[in-house]
Amino acid sequence: MHGLKPPHIVIFSFLITILIGATLLSLPQSSANGTSIGIVDAFFTATSATCVTGLIVKDTGADFSRFGQLVILFLLQIGGLGIMTLSTFFAILLGRKLTLRENVVVKGALDRHSVEGLKTLILYILGITLGIEFIGALLLYNRFGSVYPSIFHSISAFCNAGFSLNAASFMKYRQDMYVNIVMMVLIILGGIGFIVLIDIPKVFKWIFRRVVLRRKEDIRHLFSKISLQTKIVLSVSAVLILLGGAVFFLLENHKILYGLGLEDKILVSFFQSITSRTAGFNTVPVGNLASPTLFFLIILMFIGASPGSTGGGIKTCTLGVLVAGAWSMIKNRKDMHIFKRTIPRPIFKKAVMIAGLAVVWIVMFTMLLSFTEDRNEAMPDYFLRILFEVASAFGTVGLSTGITPILSAFGKIVIILTMFVGRVGPLTLALAVAMREQKIFYKYPEEKVMVG
Repeated sequence: MHGLKPPHIVIFSFLITILIGATLLSLPQSSANGTSIGIVDAFFTATSATCVTGLIVKDTGADFSRFGQLVILFLLQIGGLGIMTLSTFFAILLGRKLTLRENVVVKGALDRHSVEGLKTLILYILGITLGIEFIGALLLYNRFGSVYPSIFHSISAFCNAGFSLNAASFMKYRQDMYVNIVMMVLIILGGIGFIVLIDIPKVFKWIFRRVVLRRKEDIRHLFSKISLQTKIVLSVSAVLILLGGAVFFLLENHKILYGLGLEDKILVSFFQSITSRTAGFNTVPVGNLASPTLFFLIILMFIGASPGSTGGGIKTCTLGVLVAGAWSMIKNRKDMHIFKRTIPRPIFKKAVMIAGLAVVWIVMFTMLLSFTEDRNEAMPDYFLRILFEVASAFGTVGLSTGITPILSAFGKIVIILTMFVGRVGPLTLALAVAMREQKIFYKYPEEKVMVG
């Protein structure tokens, strides 16, 4: 791999992990009944776990042995952290000094703009991840009363993987405030990104000094201490969570939520708002949701989590930059401003490219699946269900209306490719397969055209 560029290394790392996982899951020892699940289903499950998606063709709790479940757990943990992040950590443990090339690879995987202090960042990531997952497992043990399910669901939630040992995900805990809150907090912490997690203690320190020590510190002092990425992630995430919960409540109040108390309706609405952007757990049957709700969830899945997190989608920062760019165009401004900071034009171009490639991929593969999987088109809202499936795979969410197990072998391969692209990232994949940048020694004359 010495001659490969960083994007190629990231892609091949994920591919190798998926192949190893698929080989292990295809073994009879991985199946609950001692019979191999087949190479296609094993490859699908390994991809879904490594890409922390959660789409399944086999029941994780019933169809896999404890060995198979542990393979899935390892894959989703290593996929959530990122192959390069984990391998760098092992290199640090072995005492080997990181080369500049390895620093650049990890910088690209984490979307980090500077390699300075990257070794400390990797250690922070591992420490934060294992610490949060440990605390989450302890909290879930208080309700589950069993160690293994507590650890499994804590890791799956923080990694935004959506895999569950329960056949119906968390539907039986729909009215359990304790379990819902623990799971939502784990999902949010895993989805906001490690860079934001490092900044969060600064917020708590400011609150402690202001509330407990009663120091007169202006909010502007806090804003100057945290990064622009943290500000964008927290603000966009808060808006999406609140908006998602409110819209879900309004659309399903007299449908899937009918018969529940107001408190339970609010709890279900916000759980689905949070989990729909990348985690993939559900407390209501997704296949029974109304068409407008499914379409709205597609939008949330498309946006996804935040940069440097365990989740997928085009990312919250991408949405924030696109909104800022659109606003600057409306105002006819040359520069884009967010929180009194100027966003460089290359960042806006990158955001447009990511969103554009994502739309193109989802549209193309939705059309492809609707053509190849037409044998089930008598199912209500079948096209919307296919679009939902593709968007869920691309956003590495894992929510499904129930059509995943009935897909043909070709349909499963299409979803496998979509999960992989959604995890690796449209821009990274484009950079990996692109030809060497050409130097332009000439420029064509300009000519205006009418648009809009």
